[in-house]
Amino acid sequence: MEENIQIDQALANIQKLVDNIETVIRGKRTQIQFVITALLAKGHILMEDNPGTGKTVMAKTLAKSIADSTGSSGVNFKRIQFTPDLLPMDLIGSHIFDDVKKEFVFKKGPLFCNVLLADEINRASPKVQSALLECMAEHQITMGETTYPLEKLFFTIATQNPVEMEGTYPLPAAQLDRFFIKIYFGYVDELTELDIYKDYLGIQNNQDHMKQVLSMKEILFLQEETEKVFIHEEIITAVRNIVRDTRNHPDIVLGASIRSGIIFLKCLKAFALVNGRTFVTEDDLRGITTAVLDHRLIYRNREAKQKALTTILGKELDRLSKLKITINRTSFAPPAGNI
Repeated sequence: MEENIQIDQALANIQKLVDNIETVIRGKRTQIQFVITALLAKGHILMEDNPGTGKTVMAKTLAKSIADSTGSSGVNFKRIQFTPDLLPMDLIGSHIFDDVKKEFVFKKGPLFCNVLLADEINRASPKVQSALLECMAEHQITMGETTYPLEKLFFTIATQNPVEMEGTYPLPAAQLDRFFIKIYFGYVDELTELDIYKDYLGIQNNQDHMKQVLSMKEILFLQEETEKVFIHEEIITAVRNIVRDTRNHPDIVLGASIRSGIIFLKCLKAFALVNGRTFVTEDDLRGITTAVLDHRLIYRNREAKQKALTTILGKELDRLSKLKITINRTSFAPPAGNI
């Protein structure tokens, strides 16, 4: 009974976080859910779109919505504006000479934070982009012979401009693979855009006086509960099939790895929790497959990019649909006492 109360409270907390962010980010509920999905899955998210669509504001609003360990302010938030002349030490930190101790001491860079905004990440050189690999994958930074652990809550929100724009460096496959989810932020519909123009001062006031609706401890608890979300064996099989089919599809040059499949499962669990459930359904598979896998694949051409993954996903959704003839729909819900 107590465990059920905790889960109900956890689900309510997620909705509080979504609703709080929506006071600033209007008309982007789906994108907000994807960001929180990556956070709960203990991953990172990459957002691509033209400048001025709200990507940076999204990151700041999330950080301001979560209270730090003292409860007096938002979590430690750092923004790095990526530029062509940025150096790895600008992210990681460097050794400086301490006149008192008469020795070199390590001065930590902005990567030592809770929520990191890597703004316009594809404007920096590949050498700088690679400085993020270790901290995103292993939650640690190695400087010389010393390894420094990052905060228990470490979440990277990276933004990038479309690769067609001048002055960008395409992210390598190894870097893209570190992002659990990639989304296109997009413009809002015309009615929402008009509402933003009418109330832009109110939105700015909401951003300046953002409520901290969850604590860092509660976010860490949600991350733990995400791992307990029930996922039916047939949906795990569907994930296996989708990942393997990307390696064998004629229009895909580079398919998804086993690590991609594990990340896929983590994101399915988190996405279910964000949508108010403690079990994964086919709708979760339909809703998140492209966001999790598309950026990990290399296609033969633009036309293949539009069709290949959709075809693979459709095949598995059809298979699951036919299984409903012999598998009762309630079998996709958790057994009693299991979450």
